[in-house]
Amino acid sequence: MHVAIIGAGNVGSALSRAAAAAGHTVSVSATSPGKAATVAAATGAHPAANNEDAVTDADLVVLAVPGSTVTAVADELAPALRGKVVIDATNPLNATFTDLNIDETAAAQTLQRHLPETPVVKAFNTVFAGRLATPVERDVPSHLFLAGDDANAKRTVAQFAASLGFRPIDAGGLRMARALEEMAFLNISLNASQGWPWQSEWALLGPTA
Repeated sequence: MHVAIIGAGNVGSALSRAAAAAGHTVSVSATSPGKAATVAAATGAHPAANNEDAVTDADLVVLAVPGSTVTAVADELAPALRGKVVIDATNPLNATFTDLNIDETAAAQTLQRHLPETPVVKAFNTVFAGRLATPVERDVPSHLFLAGDDANAKRTVAQFAASLGFRPIDAGGLRMARALEEMAFLNISLNASQGWPWQSEWALLGPTA
């Protein structure tokens, strides 16, 4: 699978490394070509000159940018994203990181409104960057919760997540992205307030059938 990762911060860099290690073709873009080149060299990805260059031949596009900029990036790329699947890996944190800044039921729904011709799947936002390459704790695989309104798009994202070692869990329609955004905020808040080492992961335990 050709995966484009928009954003070369902690999450974008870690996801680039994990996806490349899993055998995917990865292109990565950043705020500058130099930053993209640095991250690509360190992770096994291909550097892109800009965001549009990154997504040109991609099947799957991951938005790993700050939540405050995700709709602007979507507006920039909307024509180039037609026919692709977009993963919203962002979290809509406010400027002080004390709450979520959400206009609708979920920030991912706002993003979908900016990309009316492209299916959006909320995924990977509940995983800390430091666990993207090691999604197992005490022999229990981390669960990758995903939400979206397009069944085929969710299957594509689930296949990608499984290739990285996660156990994908379909949480339902895009309305459930709000729950995933709150799960991420809870994990962030706990690590910040308790002094945890930003390694906690989500796993749903018990029989599921």
